[in-house]
Amino acid sequence: MRKAPTGAALAVPAWAWLLVFFVAPVLTVVWFSFGYKPGIFGTHANDILSFDRYAEALSPTFFATFQNTLWVGVLGTILCFAIGAPVAYWMAFKVRPERRGILIALVLVPFWTNFLVRTIGWQVILAPEGAVSQFLLSIGVIPAPFDILYTRGAVLLGVVYNYLPLMILPLFVAFDRVGPALREASKDLGAGKITTFLRITLPLSRPGVIAGVLLVFIPLMGDYITATVLGGAKGNMVGQLVAAQFQTAQNWALGSAMAVVLMLVITLTIAVAGLIIWLIALPFRARNRLVLGPVADDTAPTAPAPRSSAEVLQ
Repeated sequence: MRKAPTGAALAVPAWAWLLVFFVAPVLTVVWFSFGYKPGIFGTHANDILSFDRYAEALSPTFFATFQNTLWVGVLGTILCFAIGAPVAYWMAFKVRPERRGILIALVLVPFWTNFLVRTIGWQVILAPEGAVSQFLLSIGVIPAPFDILYTRGAVLLGVVYNYLPLMILPLFVAFDRVGPALREASKDLGAGKITTFLRITLPLSRPGVIAGVLLVFIPLMGDYITATVLGGAKGNMVGQLVAAQFQTAQNWALGSAMAVVLMLVITLTIAVAGLIIWLIALPFRARNRLVLGPVADDTAPTAPAPRSSAEVLQ
């Protein structure tokens, strides 16, 4: 009889996919980052290896862009969680099961629309001469036309809109898996809604929270379409710099160095955030830890009960 394929053999297609479409491109970018641009018409050369491109990528001009990108990435992720958590909670606990499919479709259908089209739509909405701005101006809601377009605020608004479904869906799945029995038991023991959410629902939904944060933060840090369409010069992000080095300047070595630095910044930020959350939660875990005493052994001999004075005299 033929032997059944082992688990390792079944994972070969997945490992091959990761090696070809993830590991190999990342290693290629790292290799290019140690090279240089060989003249006006060349894109890259690696006959001389050095860290000079990293020094250029970390210059004050580019470092300010890295800071702006990190600010937009962290704040955008926080806003996506602050908006997505109540929506996912409402969909999981307050909506009837037969209506959840419609709400999930309402979240997914805009997300399936082309990313560039959605972003250009916000450019039309935020434009000072756009229909929305002129209508609000005509009815007296705003005193002057919109002055949001091509600012960092417009970029932040765009990334929150574009990446919000990536936060809502994992949170909805995580909340939906929390059974109602535990929440009802918490309420029966005297806990309010906020306490039940913070002590029961949120800890049990931690995998979904982590997945949502990573799904939003990682692609948001590398986004350059939103910054290009809505931010202009004031909303510059690292993704724009990397794309410009590859497409316009044809300096693949410097673009690769910027991309490697961006990946390192993302990894370091996630590690620092995880460490801070772990340190904050450490006192709560210590306080909630249940310590059991030694278990009494029924088979062990027991000391005889003390006798009364009358029994001693007898």
